[in-house]
Amino acid sequence: MDTRNIDLGLLVTLEALLAERNVTHAARRLNLSQPALSARLARLREALDDPLLIPGRRGMILTQRALEMMQPLHEALEGVRRVVEQGAPINPETLRATVAVAASDYVQYALLTRYSVALRAEAPMIRIAWRALDVMALSTQLERGEVDLALATPEHAPAAMRQRRLFEEEYVVVARQGHPAVRGVLDLDLFCALDHVVVSPQGGGFAGPTDAALEAIGRRRTVALSTSGFLIVPEIVSRSDMIALIPRRIADGWSDRVQVLEPPLHIPGFVIASIWHDRTTSHPAQSWLRDRLAALA
Repeated sequence: MDTRNIDLGLLVTLEALLAERNVTHAARRLNLSQPALSARLARLREALDDPLLIPGRRGMILTQRALEMMQPLHEALEGVRRVVEQGAPINPETLRATVAVAASDYVQYALLTRYSVALRAEAPMIRIAWRALDVMALSTQLERGEVDLALATPEHAPAAMRQRRLFEEEYVVVARQGHPAVRGVLDLDLFCALDHVVVSPQGGGFAGPTDAALEAIGRRRTVALSTSGFLIVPEIVSRSDMIALIPRRIADGWSDRVQVLEPPLHIPGFVIASIWHDRTTSHPAQSWLRDRLAALA
């Protein structure tokens, strides 16, 4: 292995290639032409005596050597960035970065939409990739740099990760305008008598916190429909006589099309936190992005 001709620029190129696993995407991330990036990849392959990326059934895949290098390389370059950028003021207008944020459809609607719009105005060279939240894979994604920031309830934060409380959310009941039985108020008997839509993030579930609260007082409800995400629920409710409990931040966006009512019993809400790997804690750009998100939340 001949590493004498590997400079810092080539290592940054290698980091991007290992993260993106795609020459075109890595070139775009580094603001290089595809031929220039391909030439750098050829130099890296020759110096490291390894193909690094090889064709697979669904695009390029990393060799075993590349997989072993990925995390140590990223940590080493983060250390260099900290040394170079320490104390440098952040200028959002010239800040150039790509940030991958993992969140549920609810958090994307309630927070990431405003966040993305704000960043386009304040930091126009920032690129944001929204990713579906995968709780089971989150620890690995954060460790490998596939996800820079996750937005989830604190109990879903992997034990070794940092987190910051962003906001509290509460549940409200929604019913369609003109519902024959619901006219601005909802008592417990009517609540239990009506058909409900319930959200089961993993799919297929017909019970949740509401059912536990009802069971505690000896009551039950009828769940007619289970769906995997919150965003479709107001649409379903607006076209039927079913009702649902959804987060207030979603319900507020539908207040001209559905009735928004207080539940007739206490349903515990939840907290949303930002979650990140310790390697990005002191990174100036990442820190600024987290602070801006917290301010919006």
